This record gives sequence, C-alpha cells and structure tokens, in this order.
Amino acid sequence: MENTLKYIKDKIGGFIPEIGIILGSGLGEFADENCDYAISYNDIPNFIKSTVQGHKGRLVFAEISGKKVVMMQGRNHFYEGHSMQEITYPIKVMKKLGIKTLILTNAAGAVNESFKPSDLMFITDHINFMGSNPLIGPNDLQFGQRFPDMSEIYKKDLIEIADKCARKLEIRPQHGVYFASSGPSYETPAEIKMAKILGADAVGMSTVPEAIVANYCGIRVLGISCISNAAAGVKGAQKLSHEEVIETTNAAKAGFKALLKEIIPAV
Repeated sequence: MENTLKYIKDKIGGFIPEIGIILGSGLGEFADENCDYAISYNDIPNFIKSTVQGHKGRLVFAEISGKKVVMMQGRNHFYEGHSMQEITYPIKVMKKLGIKTLILTNAAGAVNESFKPSDLMFITDHINFMGSNPLIGPNDLQFGQRFPDMSEIYKKDLIEIADKCARKLEIRPQHGVYFASSGPSYETPAEIKMAKILGADAVGMSTVPEAIVANYCGIRVLGISCISNAAAGVKGAQKLSHEEVIETTNAAKAGFKALLKEIIPAV
C-alpha cells in the first residue's frame, strides 16, 4: 500500500480528493472531459489493468464544481480472474488518499419490467450473488471492523440529494435493488426469475464488492446504474451482448454526465 500511495502522491502533489467515482461501461468520457492529472493503472504499483472493452484503465484526478475528485476510468472485475481483494484494492487506496464519499456507476440489465433502456436507477440496496466477499481473509483494523454493519450501504441522504439533482435536470430516476452475479456469462432466464423473487430490480457483474469495501472503510456510498437492456426472460428482452450495453450507455451518457456534474458539488 505504501508504495502505491507514494507513487500516486508524487504524481499529484498536494491534491487531496474528497470524492471518488468509479466510471462504468460507456462513462469513461466523463474523465476525459474532467482531467487535471491522469495515471495509467499499468504504472501504479499493485494496480491491475482493466481488460474490458470501453474501460480505459486510468486513475484521473480533477477539480469539478469546486470539489476535488478522483475517478477510476474503468474498473477491474471478478470475472477477469482477479481476486476480490485485488479488484477492491483501489477503494482502500482512495480511502487513504482522503475520499469521504464514493459514487459507483455501472451498466445493468433490468429485472423490473417497468424499467426501460437508458433509465438511471439509484441503488437502494444490493444482493451479493457473486459467490465470494472481498472482506474474506485477515482483517486490517486501520480500515474497518471484522464484522461491518451493512444495514445502509447506500446512504439515504445521498439518494435524496441525487433525486433532487435529477429533478433539477428533469430526469426521472428509478430506485431499486442491484443483484450482482460473478459473470462473465449473462444470467439465464431462470436465474433472472430467481433474482426477481429475491427482490432484485436490476442485475450486473460489478459494484457490490466495491460497495462492501467502501462501507467497511467508512466511506459514504451512492450507487447509480444505467439500465442497458431487459435481462434474459424479462418482457422485451433480446439476445444480450456487450455491444448492446455500450450502445445504450452511449445513448444515455449525456444525461448521466450532466447528473454527475450536478451531484458532485451537492454531496
């Protein structure tokens, strides 16, 4: 950890971020448009390179609307073969850099039949169906307690702020529970039926490990999903592809970027 922090701090000088953002599929452009410093994951000690199409793989620092922000321009995923600890390592690094709030974004498939592609959903809770937990292993008390409370990972006051910002932009967001599976295969219709019975509104392959570790570290979390498609077996669902996910998030990104710009100074 110390060599990671030293390398980053040598690059950014006295810049101390207060907000962290993880930019999901199709949203990397937001970092390109707001960039004071950028460091490739390849160059940061102990970081791993993102291999997913649409994920640039950079840590980007910028002052946005008066707030100092660090952004992950692309994330690493469990399905890439990395451990849960490896994919959540950047959360602990951002904690050490100074962030107090983390905004997690992703593309997700709709389980809730009232959702449509390009909708934005504020995450109210999640279901971890990934088969593992990033907190497994020795506990480091400098970050958090062995058995962290998970009653309110996604802070209600942050959702209220995000709702207010959305209304200002005349965006009508959805609210719901995010169901995380390991991937990389998309869920089967039977799995989606199960997710619906369990109370899920949207499904994806990320976010939950990061949210767990952020909450464990005492970081306030806001989660936002861009609904990219109807999940398998849901009314209106078509054959699923990553290209479709990117196409839909590209169509929604103008509104998503405007919403982020509105939320950042308010949290």
